[in-house]
Amino acid sequence: MVIKIVRWMVLPAAFFLFGLLYGAFLVAHPLAMSRFLFGATITLAAALLVVATGFRGWELAIALLVALVFAIGGFATTTQRVLDREDARPLPALTRSKDDPGLGHTAVIYFTHGEPETYDPIGWINQFNEFDEQGIDFVPFLARPYFMHSLRKKYLQVGKSNHRQIHTEMLRSLEREYRAEGDQTTRLYLSFLDDNPRPDAAVIEALNDGASRIIVSEVFLTISNHTAEGKELIEEVGAEELGVPIEYTGPMWDSETLKSMFVQRANAHLDGTDKAKVGILLVGHGQPDEWDVEWSTETEQETGFRMDILQMLQDDGYRPENLSLAWMEFKEPKPAAKIEEFLSQGVERVLYFSTAISADAIHSQLDVPELVHQANVPQEFPMINLGAWNYDRIVITAIKEKIDAVMRR
Repeated sequence: MVIKIVRWMVLPAAFFLFGLLYGAFLVAHPLAMSRFLFGATITLAAALLVVATGFRGWELAIALLVALVFAIGGFATTTQRVLDREDARPLPALTRSKDDPGLGHTAVIYFTHGEPETYDPIGWINQFNEFDEQGIDFVPFLARPYFMHSLRKKYLQVGKSNHRQIHTEMLRSLEREYRAEGDQTTRLYLSFLDDNPRPDAAVIEALNDGASRIIVSEVFLTISNHTAEGKELIEEVGAEELGVPIEYTGPMWDSETLKSMFVQRANAHLDGTDKAKVGILLVGHGQPDEWDVEWSTETEQETGFRMDILQMLQDDGYRPENLSLAWMEFKEPKPAAKIEEFLSQGVERVLYFSTAISADAIHSQLDVPELVHQANVPQEFPMINLGAWNYDRIVITAIKEKIDAVMRR
């Protein structure tokens, strides 16, 4: 009798622990995932041994039900713990006083999406929590560890994200542009929504450095929940209460200069192929239709931006039937279908862009190329990844034009 009671006590505890450890394995850093997997495996083996040797008949059915409930309970507990994780990115102390007029210079906060170089799900944790607060459906609760597991697998495939490195180079180039023009006072600060430093941290640093005017350069394609979240973080600093105005450039969707970059980059990668035989695919990011209700600008501006580029490409000599749009996720068509369509029309070479991505990231390094290579085409058929915007003189000029327009106001 005592042994049976012990078994009924061990059973739920073991499966609950298994759920905890398995959930931790799914979301853990690559350096820690092996020990969580080992712990989950040993715990599950021991728990199944208890079930197999200690229960029969109707007791076995009840034991299996108890096992399932407690395993899910442990998994849910880990999931909630992960989602409750605090954003540990540091904020410097604001030391600027209200009676400090500053040093008279302008600070430019270069603000973009950001992506950690190696796996860290904090950006997605923040996104999950934000959507939960707004009542927007996005990945069921118990599926979120699997989402993070998928993200980790992508990092392990590509090694690291190039996003931060490229944006650092872009900022330095932008700074050189101002110094070459004789502007020795404007200071530039790098900031990311999903990496360090945060935009509010950059604003605090600029205020502490004596900035008398702040311009936020929004290096995003569209007005979206990302730009809104950044603006909210920045406004919480209270710069205007210190007498320092903050102005925003707006995202890049209406930049004619940025649109022209896609034409020039395509022309630089023809490799002798006649433009009439080249297919060009502009792959957008995409968002669920439900989100379009809350942020219609995301899809409208992303689509309009790409349609303008297609017109520029057509004006430059590319055939309209060989120019098309596709979506990475949530919307149709997907890239593979358009690639196959190009091939049926006699295209000999395909160039494709991750049009909405400001600098190479997991999306442009892995997700979009994987979707493109799902196309049923001969193995030797050339499909050239022209990537995200990245470090490009035309891109730097486009960003600077946006900043200069605000400076002149």
